[in-house]
Amino acid sequence: MALVGFMAALALIEYLAFAGFVGWARVRFEVPAPEVSGHPQFERYFRVQQNTLEQLIVFLPALWLFAQFVSPPGASLLGAAFIVGRLLYFRAYVREPKDRTIGFLIGYAAVVLLLLGGAVGALLSAI
Repeated sequence: MALVGFMAALALIEYLAFAGFVGWARVRFEVPAPEVSGHPQFERYFRVQQNTLEQLIVFLPALWLFAQFVSPPGASLLGAAFIVGRLLYFRAYVREPKDRTIGFLIGYAAVVLLLLGGAVGALLSAI
């Protein structure tokens, strides 16, 4: 379970790094707070951060459910896939938003597998 906790921490660190890039982009592209639009490049950084936050809401509980009811090593592997997928998504979206699909799909597939596996595992443990 320690590795699962490490993956959860890495995902949160990655999110904080994305938030830091938003702050940097806000200064670089002169988008004053609280505005969230203005320069297209700033908006790319902002959208990556917001989309990652949206994914984390499902990812973190799903990670723990899968680890508890299915497999901690499997949860860690899927957690690593989520983190790598988010990094690929970040790099692609900032460079060219049309190219973000692979990173998105890797992260999203990891979340879906974690959630479905955790739900089925919990159900099977209950019956």
